[in-house]
Amino acid sequence: MERIWVSPWLVLWLATVLTCFSNLMGVASALSSGFEENFKVMGSEDHLKTSDDGQVWHLFLDEKAGCGFQTKHRYRFGWFSMKLKLVGGDSAGVVTAYYMCSDLGAGPERDELDLEFLGNRSGQPYTLQTNVYVSGVGGREMRHMLWFDPTQDYHTYSILWNNHQIVFFVDKVPIRVYRNNGKPNNFFPNKKPMYMFSSIWNADDWATRGGIEKTDWKKAPFISSYKKFKADGCRWKQPYPECVSTTTDHWWDQYDAWTLTDNQNMDNSWVGRNLVIYDYCKDHQRYPDTPPECS
Repeated sequence: MERIWVSPWLVLWLATVLTCFSNLMGVASALSSGFEENFKVMGSEDHLKTSDDGQVWHLFLDEKAGCGFQTKHRYRFGWFSMKLKLVGGDSAGVVTAYYMCSDLGAGPERDELDLEFLGNRSGQPYTLQTNVYVSGVGGREMRHMLWFDPTQDYHTYSILWNNHQIVFFVDKVPIRVYRNNGKPNNFFPNKKPMYMFSSIWNADDWATRGGIEKTDWKKAPFISSYKKFKADGCRWKQPYPECVSTTTDHWWDQYDAWTLTDNQNMDNSWVGRNLVIYDYCKDHQRYPDTPPECS
């Protein structure tokens, strides 16, 4: 039989390729377990699906059920970020929520920070509602329009939370700043650690035009997608003082994170002039006495 000569360089190249492929498979396996390592499923487990590499998560809503997930750990202060792509087309009545909460359920004494994306009829803009709860009391809503179509691509939604301010970001633009004024009657959540959640659910009794537009279940399932979750914060431990950072590693709790930068202030002012469609601080019919944190 005639021998076939094989270059040693080809052998080396093939070995390198096989090694890389093996390493990549190991990485993919590790990444696919990322969801289970960080989150628990809320609601119907068959309404949550992940991509093959575990890097993208899809939540489904149909007439039977919705779905959500929560972090396994609680945090007190930090930077929390996620990329979302929202339900496209006719999503009236559908709410995609991305929020922090001190309780696993809607407890009567919970603290909460909300980003809620309110569905729409085709061709109408999404509305982003933010809210703040302290000891079960909310009513601190703001609503914004977005300057892009959030159904076409992933965008980053983040919360900066420290003892001085809470800032809601969209693609690094601070759309809302909620400050701690340090007064005895201040309305600011800073005592209770919180989990991070996301969910998709039916809210057609209020979400779209005050409940006028109902969910069209013929369009189901409604799907919201997520990736690249980041929690750069203080994981809650006992005793309480362990979650108060004094090191420069925790940038979200240092002096520079207590206020906005000049450029962030400019961006936030632009948002206030052009994109805010409701601000509870200016709703004098609802609040004849302006809430103290609005001053």
